[in-house]
Amino acid sequence: MTGMMWLAAVCVAAGTMTIGDFVLINAFMVQLFVPLNFLGFVYREIKGSMANIEKMLQLLRVQTSVNDKPGAQSLAPGNGNIEFRDVSFSYRPDREILRKVTFNIDAGQKVAVVGASGAGKSTLVKLLFRFYDLSGGAIRIGGVDISDVSKHSLRRAIGIVPQDTVLFNDTLFENVRYGCPEASDAEVANAIRLAHLDNFISQLPDGDQTRVGERGLKLSGGEKQRVAIARTILKRAPILVFDEATSSLDSKSEQAILKALREVAKGHTSLVIAHRLSTIIDADNIVVLDQGSVVEQGTHEALLARRGHYAELWFSQQRDQQKEQQEELPV
Repeated sequence: MTGMMWLAAVCVAAGTMTIGDFVLINAFMVQLFVPLNFLGFVYREIKGSMANIEKMLQLLRVQTSVNDKPGAQSLAPGNGNIEFRDVSFSYRPDREILRKVTFNIDAGQKVAVVGASGAGKSTLVKLLFRFYDLSGGAIRIGGVDISDVSKHSLRRAIGIVPQDTVLFNDTLFENVRYGCPEASDAEVANAIRLAHLDNFISQLPDGDQTRVGERGLKLSGGEKQRVAIARTILKRAPILVFDEATSSLDSKSEQAILKALREVAKGHTSLVIAHRLSTIIDADNIVVLDQGSVVEQGTHEALLARRGHYAELWFSQQRDQQKEQQEELPV
């Protein structure tokens, strides 16, 4: 384009072309190069899209390691009874995570699983959702082995309040609706009310249309947990799983969340993975894991009386809590 304009200027200076010819050539050059520049942009976009499509197709070709059996039936809505029978599991053959874990959760009961870090507590939740197949034993819901039913129906029957709630960069209202995408606006609003989110929402300028930011960065830990509780309420699952739902909260927020969790769990079968033992003293049964095996079972009072693993964990946490309180006292 520079060469064309330089040649036209030389011709105008030599008198072989007029100023009008120079302007005409300039207009032609602009009309020619603007579409060409746009074609370059389109070409770059096409190449970038092709790379993304290739990655997407590679992802779609990935085969899951856990598949439904041919003709697998849907899990029928039952009483929510859960049975772990001689459950064994290992991510690698040379390192066993769970060893013949056996316990029952009767319909409507609250059962807690406790133990030191690495004992296999969260692995139990993954196996219940059937993210992995068992190495041995069986997990039954309502007397039906979970490996005989479809994964979709199994996971629809379980609601979970995780330790780290995943939120999307959307409104609070739509983040709650994620628990049941086909729910109506009235049902979502009722779930927000039951999770005690309405007081917090009323203080926001945009109300439930407030965007929470990427991964919910605009919300505190307690507010994220309330969103997770609202999702679980909206799902209306007969089985509830609480995976260390209050481990990262302060004492005041923890008590508020625990109150909401107790209200949610009424009439449901609950499995609680707990780190803070003070949150599960009202459980119907407490299962103590150590090195992947069940070493104790019973109520809070019965386990303390045994002076075993649970009592050791309990008194250790009580000492740590008293030490923290003393450090917080003003000098």
